[in-house]
Amino acid sequence: MMIEATDFRNAMSLLTSAVNVVTTAGASGRHGFTASAVCSVTDTPPTLLVCMNKTSRSHMHFVENKILTVNVLSADHQRISNIFASKMSSEERFKHGTWTELVTGAPVLNDALVSFDCEIEQIQEVGTHTIFICRTVAIQQGEHEHGLAYFNRAYHQVGEVEVA
Repeated sequence: MMIEATDFRNAMSLLTSAVNVVTTAGASGRHGFTASAVCSVTDTPPTLLVCMNKTSRSHMHFVENKILTVNVLSADHQRISNIFASKMSSEERFKHGTWTELVTGAPVLNDALVSFDCEIEQIQEVGTHTIFICRTVAIQQGEHEHGLAYFNRAYHQVGEVEVA
């Protein structure tokens, strides 16, 4: 039995996920996009995976730069999420929010819930998407208490972060 792409996308919309702005920087400038397809792979070594549509206009910049930062958005960042999901130019996108850098030089959203600064170690292509396997080289944790999640095609505020 073949599953239709629309049915699969509708089912996946019911999988709650964190909202992230993934950024890169390099010879071709700064670029970023909003992503929900981000997850931990292992803590030894600290590794994440990020999925990106190959048709994205910033796709080649991530492949060429071989670095990225996953900026996990707080509940206050719905506007930033929408900006990085829009057709706005890369230059315009970075006029919103306050940006800094950690180790790799990829843009870090200063007040993100947490930012994972990474080097892209492997690139895998699956169907319409590229999977970046990324080694985390630095982490910056913010002070927000609520995260931004995406469920059933809408934003939702989630939980409180308890710092041990």
